[in-house]
Amino acid sequence: MPIPFSLMEASSWLRYQVCGLGSSRIWLWLLLALVLQNCSLALSASPYLVSMGSFDITGPAADVNMMGYANTEQIASGIHFRLKSRAFIVAEPNGKRVVFVNLDACMASQIVTIKVLERLKARYGGLYNENNVAISGIHTHAGPGGYLQYVVYIVTSLGFVRQSFDVIVDGIEQSIVEAHNNLRPGKIFVNKGDLLDAGVNRSPSAYLNNPAEERSKYQYNVDKEMTLIKFVDDELGPVGSFNWFATHGTSMSRTNSLISGDNKGAAALFMEDWAEQNGLPKKSAVANSDDLISLHKTSGLPRRVSTIIPEPNEITDDLIQLASSYEASGGRRLAGSSITRRIRSTQQNKTKFVSAFCQSNCGDVSPNVLGTFCIDTNLPCDFNHSTCNGKNELCYGRGPGYPDEFESTRVIGNRQFLKAVDLFNSASEQIQGKIDYRHTYLDFSRLEVKVSTSAGSQQTVQTCPAAMGFAFAAGTTDGPGAFDFRQGDVKGNPFWKLVRNLLKTPGKEQVECHAPKPILLDTGEMKEPYDWAPSILPIQIIRIGQLVILCVPGEFTTMAGRRLRDAVKTVLTSGNGEFNKNIHVVLAGLTNTYSQYVTTFEEYQIQRYEGASTLYGPHTLSAYIQEFQKLATAMITNKEVPTNLQPPDLLDKQIGLLPGVVFDSTPLGVKFGDVSSDVPSNSTFNKGSTVNATFYSACPRNDLLTDGTFALVEKLVDGNNNWVPVYDDDDWSLRFKWSRPARLSSRSFATLEWTVPEDAAAGVYRLRHFGASKPIFGSIRHFTGTSRAFAVR
Repeated sequence: MPIPFSLMEASSWLRYQVCGLGSSRIWLWLLLALVLQNCSLALSASPYLVSMGSFDITGPAADVNMMGYANTEQIASGIHFRLKSRAFIVAEPNGKRVVFVNLDACMASQIVTIKVLERLKARYGGLYNENNVAISGIHTHAGPGGYLQYVVYIVTSLGFVRQSFDVIVDGIEQSIVEAHNNLRPGKIFVNKGDLLDAGVNRSPSAYLNNPAEERSKYQYNVDKEMTLIKFVDDELGPVGSFNWFATHGTSMSRTNSLISGDNKGAAALFMEDWAEQNGLPKKSAVANSDDLISLHKTSGLPRRVSTIIPEPNEITDDLIQLASSYEASGGRRLAGSSITRRIRSTQQNKTKFVSAFCQSNCGDVSPNVLGTFCIDTNLPCDFNHSTCNGKNELCYGRGPGYPDEFESTRVIGNRQFLKAVDLFNSASEQIQGKIDYRHTYLDFSRLEVKVSTSAGSQQTVQTCPAAMGFAFAAGTTDGPGAFDFRQGDVKGNPFWKLVRNLLKTPGKEQVECHAPKPILLDTGEMKEPYDWAPSILPIQIIRIGQLVILCVPGEFTTMAGRRLRDAVKTVLTSGNGEFNKNIHVVLAGLTNTYSQYVTTFEEYQIQRYEGASTLYGPHTLSAYIQEFQKLATAMITNKEVPTNLQPPDLLDKQIGLLPGVVFDSTPLGVKFGDVSSDVPSNSTFNKGSTVNATFYSACPRNDLLTDGTFALVEKLVDGNNNWVPVYDDDDWSLRFKWSRPARLSSRSFATLEWTVPEDAAAGVYRLRHFGASKPIFGSIRHFTGTSRAFAVR
């Protein structure tokens, strides 16, 4: 930092005094005070070191069951857009630091968290650990499953899927490493505002069972507030944002088979593209949010496109003729998959803007905002049980793009994106204060909890070993179950009890502990071949100045989340004066591990899906509140929270029954990458129309092409066969669809489907497919092929 002229003069004068007159200590102390004052000013200008990181975590796009709906027929077969791990690190210079990771995944996983922490310890020693690292999931129901360690969560994926697990662990580690390597002085701003049309309560009958006096405090039966933090690098300006808002990742339905980040993943994609179009991050001494102009247009979404594409040019007969001269290339071998990495980004070394749309207390919040209707009659579903003539499988929620689930995903994602941009541009409250954290493990299978009675006294109750009720099998209006299960069932069914007893008959104590929940699966007491459900869970508080993040390992309902936030806020603001009414308390759901739902005691009595999925009995929420109050108290009194509990590491016990790829083949005389169904010759497409081509391909499990692409749109930039990448399989407009002609066939096809964006440049284009084939003998072989060229006007 340059020394002010007056300080330089003082220094020269002091040297004269010291040299000429001997040691005059008073002047030395004055100079030291002046220097410290300037240092203090510099430190106050940049109270933190901040950084962002992101990395691809897209899992196997074939054969693997998707996590979320527990639908055995929902098998991945392509990519809508790629999944990411996004991380931020905030550190005090020479002080504490915290890491928060947001995953485009259904939820966090205990075994994933354990292995990520082991890798971080190997890299950085004790710098990052279970206390200051949080890993959270956005709750998309369109990502590959098989990466959790407890049996009940991997049954439909035929057990553990190592490929799903590895790509997530690798991606989290790489996103944190990237953030760690880029720590720089910066500031953080916080802002919040209401988003009214991105979520509705899917279990309103349960919500209405909460006390009327409590409900009267709130205008809505779901939380509408989004809280956003904005990261500003001192030199580069704004470098990212994270926000928390409650709505389920169920815009994509239970029949979708394309990997997708659903509405929150889409919102992140849109905002990162918006930032790139605005030139963020950009080199500037002062970050001025007033300079940010949204390029969002109602006619189209921000696009991810190569920066070397020229300005749009008019389409002419000459260009159409030029397009017709480029036929499909035919398949050809590649030396490896590195080519897919090179073409995805022309700016690998550039600091990138990272935006994450994190999950909150979404337990009873659906993005299907048009309501629930019977698919046979189009009439509204039954209010209490969400059934149609007694059948729950006919009742579905409708998103704003109904009947197009992709449009519903776009609309709900876009609404979150636009609110985030508004909060980002207007954020003015600077986060100030120390960084702190508290973390502990608890055994929720037998946790003693003190609760208030109706008479005003205190009594001690217990949580229960995990169990799931009959209404769990009924599913929700976002994805109904099958057979004759229904929400709101407090009795159970004799036939299904018989089936249950073949697995495990719950004892009298367990039945009484969970009442009025009728137990369908006694998962907490099922231990073969290993644990079916967790019992030891982490809870965590992260503090960054006046922002407090409550990290919970499940899906809290709206009112459950409100009670927890209020309880922690009361403890913090009544403490040592560090916090005042300006404190921002957010709840980060599905964090560090997964243990299903948490309802209020009153909602639990109704036994809709969320209550039936509250694993540890009716006092689960009271247990969370009690233990989070202890963490908050420890934080304000500067005390540690000792624990001798650790969750199990079950990686070596995992069983995976999904068969591997045996080999890939093509018909005689056909190469991998050859076109099976080409773009029509002499084709011209308008904006908004769809182009597709199908290629002879191979199983995407042979190589996930991590940080690469299976699909590409290329544009001709001159008449000399100079093609440049324009859109890839991380773009909203381009879909990669994979299929087999028969279930056990060694042959497969890849269809690339491009909907021409409204802001696409006119010109000549073609589609390119990348893949990797497995021969009967030898190693994986990479290949590529292109379609016939076509014109876009």
